[in-house]
Amino acid sequence: MKRLLMILVLVASPVWAVQPDEVLDDPALEARARELSKDLRCLVCRNESIDDSNADLARDLRLLVRERLVAGDSNDEAMAFIVDRYGEYVLLNPKTSGSNLVLWLAGPLMLLLAGGVGAVYLRRRSVAPVSGEDGLSDEEQARLKKIMEK
Repeated sequence: MKRLLMILVLVASPVWAVQPDEVLDDPALEARARELSKDLRCLVCRNESIDDSNADLARDLRLLVRERLVAGDSNDEAMAFIVDRYGEYVLLNPKTSGSNLVLWLAGPLMLLLAGGVGAVYLRRRSVAPVSGEDGLSDEEQARLKKIMEK
């Protein structure tokens, strides 16, 4: 029974991608590295942080973050270095400035545009025709009546 319990505990525990040889000796630097790593996207796994990914590129990014911190960079400097090297796509939460601002605003603007087009369409559709009950002119009604009598 004890063995079964131990196996279940080991199977249910999370698997961390950070390897023991990557961990820094200084706990403060390691905490900073972990904080930065959870905001960086694995470029192979797409929507996974580099801390959660087992990909080789994620390992390289984790090592690069730790290397920059050991070199004396602040969190912002280390993040800026990685973004300059790999582009803003490496950020799990992209900035809302510059060219990304267009992407952030495009969705709400398209929603407002679609709502406006829909409102105009419904308003035009609900307006009663000026002449005749069914929107036909007198001439058209006479012609229709003539066709229907045949």
